[in-house]
Formats: sequence, C-alpha cells, structure tokens
Amino acid sequence: MSNQNWTFFQAFLKSPRVVASVIPSSPFLVRRIVKAADPVSARVVVELGGGTGGTTRAMLKAMNPQARMMVIERTAEFIDTLDGIDDARLEVVHGCASGIGSELGRRHLPAADVVISGIPFSTMQPDLCEEIVTAVNDALAPGGRFVAYQFTDRVAEYTKPVMGPPEVEIEFVNVPPIRLFIWRKDDTLRVTGHLNGASVGG
Repeated sequence: MSNQNWTFFQAFLKSPRVVASVIPSSPFLVRRIVKAADPVSARVVVELGGGTGGTTRAMLKAMNPQARMMVIERTAEFIDTLDGIDDARLEVVHGCASGIGSELGRRHLPAADVVISGIPFSTMQPDLCEEIVTAVNDALAPGGRFVAYQFTDRVAEYTKPVMGPPEVEIEFVNVPPIRLFIWRKDDTLRVTGHLNGASVGG
C-alpha cells in the first residue's frame, strides 16, 4: 500500500463519517471529474475535501497559469500532504466546506467558477449538508459549475431545492463505482439539468 493510500485508510478509520472512502479516487474518476468541471478558463477553482491531493493535482494541471485554486479540507491528516503540493496557485485551508464564501472573501478572491466536492453528503448531518449546499450556491459565479462525486444520490436531495436537478454520470472504473452530479449556475441563477443515461436513486 502506498503512503498516500495508507494515509487515506488511516483517516477513514479515524473519521468514517467525514472521509468518504478507504482509498483515494481512481485515475479514471479523476479524469472524469476534470472533464466535468472543465477548469480550463476558470479564474477561481475550489475543491471541498482534497484528501491526498490526486484530484487537486489534476485540476491544477488543467487550469490556466493565472487561475487560483483553494482547497478546503476538514481532516487534519491530509493537510500536510496537500501543503506539500508545489504550486503557487494553490492555497490549502483547514476548515469546513460551509465556510467557502468567507474563505474566498478572506483571500480577496472573486466568486468561484468551479467547485468540486468529494465530501460524503450521505454520512453528514442534514443541517450541515444544507448549509454547505447553500454556501456553494452563493459562492458560485453565474455560469459556474458544481461537481460532486458521491457513492449515493443524497447530495441531489439537498441541492435540488437550491440549484435544481443535476446532470448525472457514472464512473464504473472506481472502487466502488461512483456517480458524478453536475450543476451549472446560469445567468438567471436558475439551473436546469438532464440525466445522461443514468437514473437518480438507490
């Protein structure tokens, strides 16, 4: 087991309600997340739950040189690994995802063009989930994307009243297979979506 996998496994054992999985996301899932987020023209990208940084590094690679990225990570065991990513565009925050708006403001950053999230909405308290969803919606710029990759559809239950129905994709080459939920905040602050060959349920 690699050092990163071991760190992830230990963090999961310590906080299974906060850490979504026993191992990091597969390379196939990471590529799918980057494609769904489409950060190429983004000015500001926010990741909620950076883990050991696999998705963080992939997003940085896809972003333009002038963009900024902020990762909010609640699990202390992951902070040193994330801080070790050598990229001046990245800032790591040890805190809760519900603070996305205040953390952007503290750094004098504009609204986020992309927010990605791997935090487990299925195991967190409902009031916290609702708080995070509202904070993400408020922090997104018009036209911004919110991409959440989850093992269940619980995130859609919290997000639909605020952001509308998501597009849904499934990445089967992951342990276990995982769903991507995608919202786009349009200029009227109303999101519409459709299902790409997948149903929400289960």
